[in-house]
Amino acid sequence: VQLQASGGGLVQAGGSLRLSCAASGRTFSAYRMAWYRQAPGKQRELVAAVTTGGSTTYANSVKGRFTISRDNAKNTVYLQMNSLQPEDTAVYFCNRFPTESTWWGQGTQVTVSS
Repeated sequence: VQLQASGGGLVQAGGSLRLSCAASGRTFSAYRMAWYRQAPGKQRELVAAVTTGGSTTYANSVKGRFTISRDNAKNTVYLQMNSLQPEDTAVYFCNRFPTESTWWGQGTQVTVSS
């Protein structure tokens, strides 16, 4: 599976971004999917996950601000990010949940200025 994340950018604190992750090479509807992020000097962490049926789970740090969703017809998973804070600055990746090492893509940079 090839995963292409997009939608990142530079935004001021309090702003919003919507990330997209398009999958190709295999239908991903059978898999739980997730967004992860890695800030400079930190380990990669789970941000949010969505099951095949649409149930969601979030890291405490983003709960109430971020929303993960999926469109199986488009082989795409989304992350709507609202009320962004400087601590949300990171490279954001999508992958299965749990992760599959061969599925990691380039990620998309999100930078939040204060």
